[in-house]
Parts: sequence; structure tokens; C-alpha cells
Amino acid sequence: MLDYPALLALSEVLRRGSFEAAAQALSVTPSAISQRIRGLEDRHGTALVDRGPPLRGTEAGLRLAAHLQQVRLLETQLSPAPRSGPPVIGIAVNADSLATWALPPLVRTPGLIDLIIDDQDHAQDWLKSGQVSAAITSDSRPVTGCDTVPLGKMRYRATASPEFMARHMPNGVDADSLSRAPSLSFNAKDGLQNRWTQQLVGRRLALPLHRIPSSQAFAEAARLGLGWGMNPEVMVARDLESGSLIDLAPQLPLDVPLVWQIARLTAPALAPLTQAIKKAARNQLRS
Repeated sequence: MLDYPALLALSEVLRRGSFEAAAQALSVTPSAISQRIRGLEDRHGTALVDRGPPLRGTEAGLRLAAHLQQVRLLETQLSPAPRSGPPVIGIAVNADSLATWALPPLVRTPGLIDLIIDDQDHAQDWLKSGQVSAAITSDSRPVTGCDTVPLGKMRYRATASPEFMARHMPNGVDADSLSRAPSLSFNAKDGLQNRWTQQLVGRRLALPLHRIPSSQAFAEAARLGLGWGMNPEVMVARDLESGSLIDLAPQLPLDVPLVWQIARLTAPALAPLTQAIKKAARNQLRS
């Protein structure tokens, strides 16, 4: 039988980043936290916390902490105020959805939120590892034990400032100019710029790039002429209308289908959140 007070100590340590902060949250001493986790590690025969720095959970520790949160979430169906406190619900979301439409629905989450920001092509990995209960992802292949809800398509536009276009692409957008002009990239997982250029010129290019890991800063970097990049149409619609951004190829938008994948076990407890996500997607995404 699992020791749930010890699991709660483990969960707080991993979420808050220190034994001291976990002790304060649970109104016990850091020594008591250490004893509970040591007992868990002895019982399971493996380390659950990598003391670091930085402190982080091992694979086994993260799996146990996720199990506790699933149990706490299920408890909310029995009582609106379970004795163990509000559950912590892990949700993986791509940054562009969070910046444009996915934040307001999260107020319907029945507990505390741990958001994991990851590329839409990779958010599903967090579901597979059991570290989140739901994810907005572009991968519609069902994860074992999860339900899949199609949301719609997020349309992206290849955009750059007029000054950038005059400086780097005076003769138009082609393989040669794209191979020389600086592009913007969210992170190493961001494949939108490569996907779009391959559709445009018929082959993959080695793009020079800036790393800008923020949706708002990414769009602002395009406005300032730092580089060209794929921005959500809904985020830059006014810029395109005013002329502060130019669409590199108006005839070639990039539509990325998004789905909501949710663990079947906890889906009933998260039904209000699912409904809010679906409603927001209908208003903001393309069918």
C-alpha cells in the first residue's frame, strides 16, 4: 500500500524545488520531509529525488508524484473540498495557443495548475510519461489510456517587417534569399519555419536563425526586423492590416491541426475544462 503522506511530501518537494519550501507548505520540519522521502525511497528501492543542484525528480519520483495528483483529482468527484487539499493538475500546452486562446479556459481547471510549455509537436510526450493529465498537441495519434478531441487548425503566416524585406529579400522570397536572411525560431523543437520553407521551395533549407523562446517576443522580433518567422495569424492580423508586418507568401499559410488529449481516468473530473477548451477553440481556430 502506498504511503500517501509521504507521496504528498515528495510532490511538494518536486513542485516547490526544496525540502524547506515543502516543509513550510505542509507545516512540518525539513527533517520530517527528508524522513518521509527516505522511507519512500527505501520502500521502492530507488532514488526519487535528484538533490542537484537543481533539485529535480527522477523518473520514478515523477511517476509517483503524478500518481498522487491523479488520486487527488479523482477525490474531487467525491468531495468538492477533499481533505488532502486541491489537486495539482499537469497540462502541456504549446506557447502560441497559450498566448492567443488557451489561457482563459484554464480557469475551469478544478485545482491548481502546473503548465508545461512545449512545442505542439512534442506536447504528447508529457502525456506518454504520465506527468500531465491533458495536453494540447498537433499529434492526433491516440496515447494509450487517453481520449482525443479535435480542436481545429491554428493558421500561421510567414511574416517580416517591411524594412527586413527591403534589406534581405529585395528581389523576392526564394531559396537563395531564405538561405541568407535571418529567421526566427522558438527553440530546437520548432519546425514551423522549416516546414513552411520546404513547402515553398520544394526542399529543406539550412536557415540562419535567432532563438526567441517567447510567443510575444517572437512576434515583436519580427516587427522590429530581427528576422522573419511563422506567427499565428490571430496574433499578427492587425500588423498585417497596418503594414507593420508583411506576409512573405499570402497564398501559402501554414495550418497546424490541434487536438486535446486527456487521460481517460481523470476525464470526468476535468469535463468542465474540456468543454471550456472546446468552446475557446471553436471561437479562435479554423475548422
